[in-house]
Amino acid sequence: MKNIYDYSIDELKNYFQDINEKPFRAVQLYEWLYKKRINSFDEITNMNKNIINRIKEDFNLDEITIVSKLQGKDVYKYLFKLRDGNTVEAVLMKQNYGNSLCVSTQVGCNMGCYFCESGRLKRLRNLEVNEMLLPILLIEKDLDIRISHVVLMGIGEPFDNYDNVIKFINIINNPKGIDIGARHITVSTSGVVPQIENFINDGKQVNLAISLHAPNDEIRNKLMPINKAYNIALLIKTIKKYIEATNRRVTMEYIMLKGINDSVQNAIELSNLLRGINCYVNLIPYNETSNSKFKKSNNDDVMKFYDILKQNHINVTVRKEFGSKMMAACGQLRANYKED
Repeated sequence: MKNIYDYSIDELKNYFQDINEKPFRAVQLYEWLYKKRINSFDEITNMNKNIINRIKEDFNLDEITIVSKLQGKDVYKYLFKLRDGNTVEAVLMKQNYGNSLCVSTQVGCNMGCYFCESGRLKRLRNLEVNEMLLPILLIEKDLDIRISHVVLMGIGEPFDNYDNVIKFINIINNPKGIDIGARHITVSTSGVVPQIENFINDGKQVNLAISLHAPNDEIRNKLMPINKAYNIALLIKTIKKYIEATNRRVTMEYIMLKGINDSVQNAIELSNLLRGINCYVNLIPYNETSNSKFKKSNNDDVMKFYDILKQNHINVTVRKEFGSKMMAACGQLRANYKED
């Protein structure tokens, strides 16, 4: 039996046609799922019992479950248990522009970035569409809020689960579905160049973020194994192609690591690398963990770095810190979870 939350509205239109029902039933069903948030197909009141029984035969509404929730200032961190017993995380951040949810795309990750907590947890499998989508519904219900922004920047490399991620985006963006605007959805990649090419061809109007974290190949090779497959020159070339095709600004994520990538010279190099590119740099305070040899950059060094980028006309922000004392590093809550 298949999970109903894996299905796009077009797929459900085809389903209803296949069972000799009108395609408009798909729109009705979507409204029950995403507007009225039913817990059972029996709650549907504008379809006859025969249709409802057929839907119940073919689909389930099986949900994932919340097994842990940590709360900090303007942040909630959730751990979800999937139907196969695996766990994934999602983080709700209350921003001045709305409620932003960071979702995971895989159980574990094979990118192996050395500073990343979730990189220690090797990929077991890709998440299904419903396993990325249900955290939105469950957190909205749990906190009685509306999630306005979604960032695919949790555990996993989104472009390593490309087809499911694109389908997930289509569902949450659909006005009949969760109805989150394309400009309020961000996909973050460590730099899987072939999939960035596919992303260009798919023509999505969502935001693209690149986990850059270094101004040169020497440093990036030591931080991110993927750089040995797709180096900075190739990555920047592909980003320029993306910007030309979409006319969209790209976010460059840059985790500030003490003594590694936070020097004045590094800031100058980064300025030279990004000069003339329609992008902005997001400087990210590092969340230290007991399993990492990396340390957080001093605030003074972060601000020196920021000032140099500004002086070189690079758009730059420093990300607000969320819950640095509450296992905020991606993958940390999952790594420390022990089932009763």
